Amino acid sequence: MRLRVVNPNTTAAMTAKIEQCARAVAGPGTLVEAVHPEMGPPSIESHYDEALSVPGLLAEIAWGEEAGVDGYVIACFGDPGLDAARELARGPVVGIAEAAMHAASFLGRRFAVVTTLGRTSGRAWDLAERYGMQRFCAGVHACEIPVLELDTNPDARKIIIEACREALAVDDADSIVLGCAGMADLCRAISAEIDAPVIDGVAAATLTVESLVRLGLRKSGRGEFATPPPKAYRGFLREFGL
Repeated sequence: MRLRVVNPNTTAAMTAKIEQCARAVAGPGTLVEAVHPEMGPPSIESHYDEALSVPGLLAEIAWGEEAGVDGYVIACFGDPGLDAARELARGPVVGIAEAAMHAASFLGRRFAVVTTLGRTSGRAWDLAERYGMQRFCAGVHACEIPVLELDTNPDARKIIIEACREALAVDDADSIVLGCAGMADLCRAISAEIDAPVIDGVAAATLTVESLVRLGLRKSGRGEFATPPPKAYRGFLREFGL
């Protein structure tokens, strides 16, 4: 089985971290490769960033289809381009917010999301509504650490741990969902510190896709997620025409 984990931003160091976390949970016989686009933002922290990350993301999905990839993970907590990626792919495509929220719903009545910047909190709430997770999502909390500073700020881990601890108390939550792929490597350390389940969406999505492929399940080719009708695109997007 071959899985492709797509980091929609262009930062290679984050892609390497994501790949390490995904490979750590994948089963025997599963090849995991993490990739990132050649074009797009270095981090995704706004609706503008998210919109401009999607063409590069879709290019990685299209190349994966040519290479025979069996399934995909979108490794950004905004789950950018998820619907479009599902149109392109034959196998399952799962976003990390989608997988993490569903996993948290199995572990208790309420979870809290701890993310990077407050300006992205609305997106987390939107996704909770989309995925039917509103009844489980007790709150969304921001650390106010920019994505690219997660690895450079010496106090980042301490700040995130304290935000998780506070979220549990304020929301009376049973678990924490980490709201950024850049936090994936902190999952176990945070869980040990706060004595509560902490869900990393990269791991959850990797195992979800792997399970779907092992079950022999593929994306439905009917209706909305059928391959888009062919048409010519113009300008900078001319190469994206199907």
